[in-house]
This record gives sequence, structure tokens and C-alpha cells, in this order.
Amino acid sequence: MAHKRLRPFNTRQTYPEQNLDNDLSQAVVAANIIFLRGQVAQDLDTAENLSIGDPVGQTHRVMQNIRLLIEEGGGKMEHLTKLVVYLTDIRHREAVYRTMGEYIKGIHPACTGLVVVALARQEWLVEIDATAVIDE
Repeated sequence: MAHKRLRPFNTRQTYPEQNLDNDLSQAVVAANIIFLRGQVAQDLDTAENLSIGDPVGQTHRVMQNIRLLIEEGGGKMEHLTKLVVYLTDIRHREAVYRTMGEYIKGIHPACTGLVVVALARQEWLVEIDATAVIDE
């Protein structure tokens, strides 16, 4: 059985200012595992950047995107197993983690946090990569 690709796109449309041409997906479902692309504060339907300059607002959108994609893949937030958090500024850590915590209360995923020089767009302050495993 081929993997199910959720919300496929090409980087020509999502990064028109860059000379890219890659076929990607927001998530891939392989058997009972949902692999999510790093999520940012972007509307999944329009690719509009949201909450510019606001790490809390961006984190809410990121976690809402994660929840939506897991549900589109047939899972629930309770299936979330792993998060990797990328921050562009260590000073945002407390606010980002507090906000993220609202969405993962009682779930206890494994989590890694990194501070990076930049993300793919300057206005993005936080990106979160997620994996979920649906119980069989």
C-alpha cells in the first residue's frame, strides 16, 4: 500500500520568492504513523503568514495546524508521540512552551527543543515538527 500524502504542494507556490521546485506534503501517513512537516504560523489553505512578531500567536497556529493534520490523517492529539521545537530566539522559549503545553496536557510526547539562527522565512519565530502513532 502506498503512503497517504496529506495536503501535497510544490514549493514554487509556497515560496515564490525562492527558485525552488520541490513536491512536498504537509504530512505523510505510513501504516499507523503520521509524519508531519515542520509546522509554522501559516494558514494551511492559503499559505498566509499569521501572527507576525507574536511567538504566542504563532505557537497557537502551529499547534492548531498539528492537531488538524493529525485528525486529517485519522488520529487524535492523544496519538502525538514526538515534537521537535525550533525557536529563533531563546527569549521566546517560556511563552512558546507554555502555549504548546495547552495542547499537549496529559499527552506526554517526547520533545526536543532547539534554538536556530533562522527558519525558512524571517517572520517565522517558531516551527514544530511532530510525529503521531495511531494505536492499532
